[in-house]
Amino acid sequence: MESKGVCVLVLMLMLVHCSLQQAPPKKKPVRKDNNAAIEDLQRQINDIVQDLNLLKEEQALQRVCLKGTKINGKCVLANPAKKSYHTASEDCNALGGVLAAPTSADENDLLRDYLRLSVGRDEQVWLGINDMVTEGTWADQSGASIQFKNWDTSGSRGRQPDGGQSQNCAVLSGAAQGKWFDEKCRDEKASVCQFNVV
Repeated sequence: MESKGVCVLVLMLMLVHCSLQQAPPKKKPVRKDNNAAIEDLQRQINDIVQDLNLLKEEQALQRVCLKGTKINGKCVLANPAKKSYHTASEDCNALGGVLAAPTSADENDLLRDYLRLSVGRDEQVWLGINDMVTEGTWADQSGASIQFKNWDTSGSRGRQPDGGQSQNCAVLSGAAQGKWFDEKCRDEKASVCQFNVV
């Protein structure tokens, strides 16, 4: 009996020793063509995600254009709620746009007509134009100097812009046929956001 136990013990020790001696199974090497296929799939996924994001952006712009109007390749959307220049600008930025800044007489007239229909015939809206950085140098919200200007130079309020350092933000006036005036930035006016169509 004792010899059977010793044999079993020796047999178990030999099995353990043999299993420890064996090298762990080798992993299958990843073939280079698998890596290329994985990279290709990742590129396709990235392209699909990018296309999806563009579609979402286009859909959002379509909704803006449906609610507002399209002027020279830009969607514009009026907000009749009266706010300070900075609040109106931040609200436009939160929607993915900027305060409208006409770049031609035609665009200015179309914006004036849209303002009259959506906000009110005699209302004013903030433009994305100011001279906060350098007095008398009017720039758009990107900081670029504006080329087109439509200041009221013959109205009853005097030659515009006339506010000096106290009036640094521009408005478009429906009552003054789309002419621009400089106003105090903390005054509360309606606004029109513009979104570039992709």
